[in-house]
Amino acid sequence: VQLQASGGGLVQAGGSLRLSCAASGRTFSSYAMGWFRQAPGKEREFVATITWSSGSAYIADSVKGRFTISRDNAQNTMYLQMNSLKPEDTAIYYCAARRGNYASRAPQYDYWGQGTQVTVSS
Repeated sequence: VQLQASGGGLVQAGGSLRLSCAASGRTFSSYAMGWFRQAPGKEREFVATITWSSGSAYIADSVKGRFTISRDNAQNTMYLQMNSLKPEDTAIYYCAARRGNYASRAPQYDYWGQGTQVTVSS
């Protein structure tokens, strides 16, 4: 399984970004995928997760109402739409994949992408 995250960048507070995670290597109908983030000096933090087949999703409270997770079956790509961004959202964002249903703990994931930097200026 290969995961390629993209879409990060520099944005002002209140702005939006859409992250993409392109997945390849196998059929993902029995997988779940997730987004995590890690700010300097902090532990990796759960952001959002989605079960590929059903589209069922779970969003962290810290971003609920601002971030939306989705997937495109035809493109084998997962997205994270981030609106109303805040400086505290600044981090490297990682996508991850695991067999089974969605999960919110990093050790539950088997495959990780390389990360994409999101910087929100005040």
